[in-house]
Amino acid sequence: MPVISRTVPPYIFPVILLGSVFLGGLAGVYCVHILPYLKPWGDIFLNLLFTLLVPLIFFSTTAAVAKLGSAGYLAKMMLLTAGVFIGTSLIAATLSWFVVYYFPPGLGVTQILNAVPVSNPTPFLEQLANLFTVPYFGQLFSHKHILALIIFSVLTGLAATRVRTKQNILAFFQAGEALFLEAFNLLMYFAPVGFFCYFAVLVHELGPQLLQQYIRLTLIYSLFACVYFFGLYSLYAFWAGGREGYKRFWSGLLLPALTALTTCSSAASIPANLSAAKEMGHAPEIYETVIPLGSIIHKEGSVIGGMFKIAFVFGMLQLNFQQPSVVLMAIGVSILVGTVMGAIPGGGMLGELLILSVYGLPPATLMVMVAISIIIDPMATVLNVTGNTVSSMMITRLIKGKNYLTRGINNERCNPN
Repeated sequence: MPVISRTVPPYIFPVILLGSVFLGGLAGVYCVHILPYLKPWGDIFLNLLFTLLVPLIFFSTTAAVAKLGSAGYLAKMMLLTAGVFIGTSLIAATLSWFVVYYFPPGLGVTQILNAVPVSNPTPFLEQLANLFTVPYFGQLFSHKHILALIIFSVLTGLAATRVRTKQNILAFFQAGEALFLEAFNLLMYFAPVGFFCYFAVLVHELGPQLLQQYIRLTLIYSLFACVYFFGLYSLYAFWAGGREGYKRFWSGLLLPALTALTTCSSAASIPANLSAAKEMGHAPEIYETVIPLGSIIHKEGSVIGGMFKIAFVFGMLQLNFQQPSVVLMAIGVSILVGTVMGAIPGGGMLGELLILSVYGLPPATLMVMVAISIIIDPMATVLNVTGNTVSSMMITRLIKGKNYLTRGINNERCNPN
């Protein structure tokens, strides 16, 4: 977050961003004629975010791994990271099933199912290869291949621990990380304009759809997302850092949450999330790895969205959504939709295609689920992004101990400079 002035309270900038979001929403409703002029500025802001994103991930991840100094420590962190990601995704899927069971989102919905062509699914092993690697070095430096970039960065960081000039290499990567974090801070001075323009266009595009037949699902999803956001994440934060950690979590969460809400992109929110995690006192070698990785394979909002899509289509087609086998399959598929399928470069509608193929649904239901994805995208992205923030917090506790955040806070009080 940029420092506007040492005499200005730190909450002023988030308030400015919040005001930009509100004014952008009003412009999207009442000033439709100016939207063609606003959209390019919103695109410029988002494009600059993506431009800074790739080198920031490379330098921060490589530096984080190089600082670990041991492959054993990295293996332990990755094992705990996988456990937290899978555990929180399972909780999200299970709770969302109870919601759609008691409040069926497809109740009373009718839809004309026209034939929609569905592309042939990519073989699993080919998907796996595309998930973790790219054929050309230059393709690493694209936000569409972030997971491959993370794998490359981890390998580079491990290699840095094995060379004699380790300290010089580590200093280089840390300098690169500091450089692009500072560039991100400079870009955030443009954020109020970018947020205003992007949110105006977003509200205009989604507004008509929200008034149509998907409005009930949108309301149910949004209400549950709010309960999940304030309830579950508060419990996670309190478990990870106690009362002080809880306060720090909520005091630093506004910027990544607003970035997620306005850009609808987990990747574009990575710099804001890294900055927030640093302010909260997470261990750098943990959050610099967990947050970029989580933006690809840990999306609790998308897990919940997957369950809502399945329930919506089942209700529309009047299928039984209460059989144990159907429920277990729905939970498993929802987790896949929010993890592996979302990580595939250029995945697009692969999550919806997975639901389509697993349940043997009519091809035309693909467009029904795609529409749901568009409508719930803002709230889902908020859960996706902030879920990685609190996951980093929990992983920090598991690795560093339950008093790690408290010790960091006490050290800051003793050494304010």
